[in-house]
Amino acid sequence: MKIFFKVLVVSVVALLSVSCNQENSEKSEGIALYTLRDAMATNPKEVLREVSELGYDYIEDAGYADGKFYGMSPQEFKAYLEEVGLEPVSSHQSGITYENADQIIADLKTVGFEYLVIPIPPMGHFTFDMETRSMGMTGGAENLAQILNTIGEKCKAAGIKLLYHNHDFELKPDADGVVVLDYLLAHTDPAVVNFEIDLYWTAKAEADALKYFEKYPGRFVAWHLKDMDSAGQFAPIGEGQLDFASYLTKKEQAGMKYFFVEQDMTFDGMTPMEAVTISHKAITELGYE
Repeated sequence: MKIFFKVLVVSVVALLSVSCNQENSEKSEGIALYTLRDAMATNPKEVLREVSELGYDYIEDAGYADGKFYGMSPQEFKAYLEEVGLEPVSSHQSGITYENADQIIADLKTVGFEYLVIPIPPMGHFTFDMETRSMGMTGGAENLAQILNTIGEKCKAAGIKLLYHNHDFELKPDADGVVVLDYLLAHTDPAVVNFEIDLYWTAKAEADALKYFEKYPGRFVAWHLKDMDSAGQFAPIGEGQLDFASYLTKKEQAGMKYFFVEQDMTFDGMTPMEAVTISHKAITELGYE
């Protein structure tokens, strides 16, 4: 009987150990592949393998065109991500319309994505002024909210979730005095539309992400992390002025489930891969997971 008891105890301890190891190995660090868009356009498989080897666990793609992801069919893309140990979490779809939404959603489902992210006002409503390098939109906040609710319903019916990603212009009063992000948060259905907050662009607009987390708890389920240097330019995390530790304290309030390291541009000879390497080290030290 004593021998049996000892064997039982050893077996239970072993099972608990396996369980703990599985829990500790859960996916924890994400990367937005938009940062690496130039390299992804020429050799996506090599880049994805390097990203995995750096220590990133899941990805947000930004390379869907003509039914393919970086030139790979949904099935091929899914298989390669599994091969290199990367989880497909979200996909940026700036070209989505009412007409192509069903096909895009079906392709995302095939790969295994959980979220479809609309990164700019779609259907021709995004504007960019080359002279001032400023972004904006046409159609108004009410129209954008209607678009998001409609596509969000399509996503929900298919079993995936819709997020909207902000830049700076949605956090400033428009020509009608409306702060677009505030309007979207108040007039989209949380059951079908939530948000991916870009902490750099939020700070660039001189808005306070922490106040948004407090006012609209649970709505910011994904975050884009990139730093801002003293000149207001993009910088690797830890090499700028943003207080990422303070954001992390409000993770639960915000509803954050995933975060993605991103850097729209690099400067002074730094390569995008060097930037995400620096950022990976910084977020690990900060305790993001």
